This record gives sequence, C-alpha cells and structure tokens, in this order.
Amino acid sequence: MDKLTKQQQTRYLFARACFGATSAELEEATRKPLRKVVRQLFGDSKTVSELSVVKPEENETKKQLKGQFRDGQLDKDMLKERIRDNAEKVRDLNLQWLDQMATSKAALREKMALFWHGHFACRAQGRNPLFMQQYANTIRQNALGKLGDLLMAVSKEPAMLQFLNNQQNRRNAPNENFAREVMELFTLGRGNYSEHDIKEAARAFTGWQFTPEGQFVFRERIHDEGDKTIFGKTGAFKGEDIIAMLLENKQTARFITSKIYRFFVNETEDKKQVDALAEQFYKSGYDISDLMETIFLADWFYDAKNVGAHIKSPVELLVGLRHTLGVQFDQPQPQIFVQRTLGQLLFYPPNVAGWPGGKNWIDSSSLLFRMQLPNYILKATEVTVQPKEDGDVNTQLLARKGNAKFRTTVNWADFENAFTKSSDTELIDSIATVLLPFPLRPDQRTLLESQTKSGQTRPERIQTLTAALMSLPEYQLT
Repeated sequence: MDKLTKQQQTRYLFARACFGATSAELEEATRKPLRKVVRQLFGDSKTVSELSVVKPEENETKKQLKGQFRDGQLDKDMLKERIRDNAEKVRDLNLQWLDQMATSKAALREKMALFWHGHFACRAQGRNPLFMQQYANTIRQNALGKLGDLLMAVSKEPAMLQFLNNQQNRRNAPNENFAREVMELFTLGRGNYSEHDIKEAARAFTGWQFTPEGQFVFRERIHDEGDKTIFGKTGAFKGEDIIAMLLENKQTARFITSKIYRFFVNETEDKKQVDALAEQFYKSGYDISDLMETIFLADWFYDAKNVGAHIKSPVELLVGLRHTLGVQFDQPQPQIFVQRTLGQLLFYPPNVAGWPGGKNWIDSSSLLFRMQLPNYILKATEVTVQPKEDGDVNTQLLARKGNAKFRTTVNWADFENAFTKSSDTELIDSIATVLLPFPLRPDQRTLLESQTKSGQTRPERIQTLTAALMSLPEYQLT
C-alpha cells in the first residue's frame, strides 16, 4: 500500500484510538489537520460519566449475608437467588459500559479503559457487583492520567484485592499472589524480579484489606512491621512503598509501553520506537495522555505496515458496529451472547493475565460467527450458534437458551447522508473507505456488485452493500 491518504489516516486513527467513526465524523475530521483531530479526541475524553447499576447501600453486608441462614443452616434457595441477582447486576454493568463505548464522545477514554481492563485483569467474584462497578470506574477515571495514580488506585480496589487473595495475606501467614501479580503482570513483567522480592513484598502488602461495604482499609494489627529487603533496599516497607519502588524502576515504563504499543500500533514490536516511547513515558512521570498523544501524532504510527495489522477484539467488533451505524438492540441479551460466543465477556477475563488477543481471537469455533455477525445484527437473522463454555457458574447464569434472534434498530438515515454526493459507480468505494482498512480489490468489487439487486432504491443498495462489506474478512481488522 502506498502512503495513506488523509481520509485513510483519519479512519485508521479513529479505528485505533476509538471504536471507529461514523461516516459523518470521518467526513468532518478529514477536513481538519491531523494534530487538531488528535487534540479533539483528548478534549472529548476529559470528563467521565460514572457507571452506576448498584448503590453502595445495596451491596451485601455481613448483616444481609446472615439473612441467608435459616435455623443455623445455609438457605440454598436464597443463596442461589442472591448469586443470580448479583450476576445480573454485573451483566447490567457490562451493558452500561458497552453503551458508553458505543455512544459517548469520550471514546478515547473508553478505549484506553478497555486496554487497562485487560492489563489490570480482574474477574467478577460471586457476591459483589459493587466491587466491579468501583473497579470499572477507577480504570475509566484514571485511564488517561498518571500511571502511578492508576496503579495505586486499582491495587487498592476491593475487587482486585479479593481476586488476588490479599484479604488472606497476614502477618505470620503471607499470601504471595497479590505481590506476584503486581510485579509480573502490572509493572515489571516476568523475569525482572526475584522470588525473594515477591516474598518480601507480600509481607509489605499485609494489612491491605477491604470492608464488606467496599472500602479499602489498612489493618495495622495484621501488618508485618518488620524490615523487608526488596530490590536491594531494606526498611519497614508498606504496600505504598512497594508501588513507589516499582514506578522508580525503568523496566515498568518499558513493560507498559510495550503492551500499549502492541495493542494500539502493531503486535510486532519495533524495539527502537518502544525504547524511545518508554524513555519519554518515564521522564514524563508516567503521563499516559502524553504517551498516547505522541503515538497518535508520530509519522510511523501511520506507516502502511501498521494498517490492518490489528484484529478487532469481540468488544471492539461489537462496539464498532454499533457506533458506526447507530445500532440499538431492542433487548440487551444478544450483546452478552456475542461476547460469550466470541470469547471476550467484560468483567470475566479468562485469568489474571487477561485476554491474550491478536490471532487468539480467531479460531474455528468462532470465525464463522464473527463473519456472520453483521448480518445477524443488521438483518435480524436467526442464530443457532452456542456460546463457549468457560466453567464459570456466573457467566452460565447469563446464557440464553435455544436460538437467538437479534432485534435491532439501525440509524440508516444518518449513515446514508454521507454518500449523497457519491455517484452510483462510486458508491461501493465510498462506503468501503468508511468501513475497511484497505481499498477494495477488483474481485471484491465484482462480488459486492453481484449482491445488489436490480430495482433496489438507493437506500436499499447502501444497506445491502454495507452488510456485504462488513461481512468481508477485512472488516475484522483495523
């Protein structure tokens, strides 16, 4: 591919920094200098609206949990009902976040938060939808701020402390899980610390706990106050001291920058580019916005080798489709069905390392469903595919039985408006430039033409071509 045109650059920027663009957004942005478009994306993401499906006072407390016992015995029916209710609240949180991704002007913030959700992977535990709500809002609020603030805040989230077993980390009985993952997955990466560092850091994190109401609390009586030796330094360190040490280590900047590069630019890392970005990231005091703006304004970001090199995650695919065409689901359940079937259910990453991404998104069991998804959504086609089983009772509670039919409303009028100036012969290519990372090949153009019918009105033709273009393999790429 030759050097990108201004329209191709703009489309690519929106695909990577956000969840794609509507035809109107693309038309407006293409008329502006690229620097101004990038600045506007950051400006639109300055504010964040909190997700809210459960109020703190509604969360389970010990008093409520006692109500699940009858005559000293656990009331299984009441417990099942409670678990189902909590799973539904997490589902509602999932759907509310999807809505923010698809419709909010703060698309860059939401895309960055999706990245952090995979990096600071945390899986919903049975009893606490409030904990997941607080966790989600923390990563969204800090998504474009300073890494130090984000790392400290997410490490103190009850959802994370619970997921990584730090509630069981006590003086004289340390649990190393939390300390290990903070180093291996959140900051330094595997191989950049010793087992001794982990053992000593676990002692420093003793006392980091949470209340049933979802508040972080430091409990001195179970904290190990003795001296610890970590990274060659000795002192009566607490958890905050460990976080500070990790941020002092340039390897943290290198590890985080590398993951951001592979997510937003190319899975094949350019060492020279990543090293330069990591150095800048470290010197800026880990300013995430500064790092991302540098990436989006770099000439190399728009190299042809990066275009189409990213396979959309299931959430990116679903949200992008919704945003581009203004799709609204009459019932919310199909969006959960899509996530489960394609293997990325928000708040249920497969493990502490998050979703592997890249080519792992494409497998024989989900590829056909991926390719047919636009038709399912745009044409209300019957779905016979079954979602993947992950062995988690909480996600199984979200399953729908039997066949699914996607009933949606599509904002075709707004989408079609962008093509009023395109002649009939230009129409296919005009729509393709909005939807695909690459120009159409002659054989693809012929195939698409064959799918339109004589006598179709122009709106009908646009709708037919749009569904056909979205069913091409290239639509799976950004």
